Amino acid sequence: MSRRSARPLPGQVVVVTGAARGLGAELARQLTDRGARVALLGLEPEELERVRESLPGSACWAVDVTDGAALGVVAEQVVAHFGRVDALVVNAGIGAGGSLLHAEPASYDLVVEVNLLGSIRTVRAFLPALVSSRGYVLQVASLAALLPVPLMSAYCASKSGVEAFARSLRVELSSHGVDVGVGYLSWTDTDMVRGADATPGLGEFRAQLPGPFGRTYPLTPTVARLAVGVEQRAASVYCQPWLRAVTWVRGSLPAIVARTQGARAAAAEQALVRGGALASRPVGAGGAAAHRPRPD
Repeated sequence: MSRRSARPLPGQVVVVTGAARGLGAELARQLTDRGARVALLGLEPEELERVRESLPGSACWAVDVTDGAALGVVAEQVVAHFGRVDALVVNAGIGAGGSLLHAEPASYDLVVEVNLLGSIRTVRAFLPALVSSRGYVLQVASLAALLPVPLMSAYCASKSGVEAFARSLRVELSSHGVDVGVGYLSWTDTDMVRGADATPGLGEFRAQLPGPFGRTYPLTPTVARLAVGVEQRAASVYCQPWLRAVTWVRGSLPAIVARTQGARAAAAEQALVRGGALASRPVGAGGAAAHRPRPD
């Protein structure tokens, strides 16, 4: 974890997207334990309310991160409620498996829209408040930003995109006093990862990934590193320490994957095809919420 200018969390207002469950909800809890007041954003109102009730000083807003206008309204409401925004954790995201050839097009495109365009729209909405507070943005990326995984091209593209987005913003916003960081994490025990493991072909493919690449890591210590990253306004947060080494060899990884994973990817693709359209839809309860038809 590289650090620029740490700020103690007590009294800070931190916005966390994707806060209804999983990584976002756990991060909100840990930030609250460290003294922050947390604005919880997500798609699932009942789940958000349950999280809010457990976190003193928090407040919640149900919002779709792909809706820039709605995010703008929520950003104004958050500032009106708390008086300021000191940090933003851009965590909302979904995942889906499937090949570009066979995946349901709407599901494939939705992964990119939520993960990449949703991140951009979220930062845009809260940026005036962050400039005012000389705040901090932590963009949650993934091992998928570093490692090209077949049958997850939409997810990999979106996470590579948010990494590049955040790295560009770090320089762009430095003159405004806003720090920007990227959080990298491998497969972590969340609803989304459990959903991926239950998907025909995808779970078996992941289980065969070598060494640390195929393991599932516990949620609490993973999130603890993100919480420290927010406090330290870190440029990079490696939720599993070995991910730092992956960044050093990322240029060689596509060739290694191409040499070693072709047959496994072909078998997994056939299993996904047999699973039909449902097999390529966003996984987990959060993915299902994102895939539901939105009201006009």
